Amino acid sequence: MKQNRLRLTVTTEGRGIYCISQKVCKWVSQQSIQSGLLTLFIPHTSASLLIQENADPDVLEDLNRFFNHLVIDGDPLFQHQSEGPDDMPAHIRSALTQTHLSIPVQENKPSLGIWQGIYLFEHRIHPHKRNIILHLLGE
Repeated sequence: MKQNRLRLTVTTEGRGIYCISQKVCKWVSQQSIQSGLLTLFIPHTSASLLIQENADPDVLEDLNRFFNHLVIDGDPLFQHQSEGPDDMPAHIRSALTQTHLSIPVQENKPSLGIWQGIYLFEHRIHPHKRNIILHLLGE
């Protein structure tokens, strides 16, 4: 068994869904692991990870609209606003999505479906630098 790790830094422009598939797939293809498991973990409480459709950008826009409607910035329901009116909504969005993904690797590439991409989901309004830990284990 072999394993490799990478800390991938992604700069966001604020709230939105950012495709990271190309960076992840390129890194996996450069490793000497043909078959195994890729784990991605985002160590932030106001951003998350998604596997979602990569063909029609309307899907990502609809997801953004849905979350904007579901969790409203500045809602008086929330006490926690230490970093602004988008602070607690960002935590809720993160709680409703995922902070880690597990993807099988076959033939030196992630086994994504034909319409699937890997995304960072930024929940804050302002730009951030987000770290994503990639861990590849296999042979």
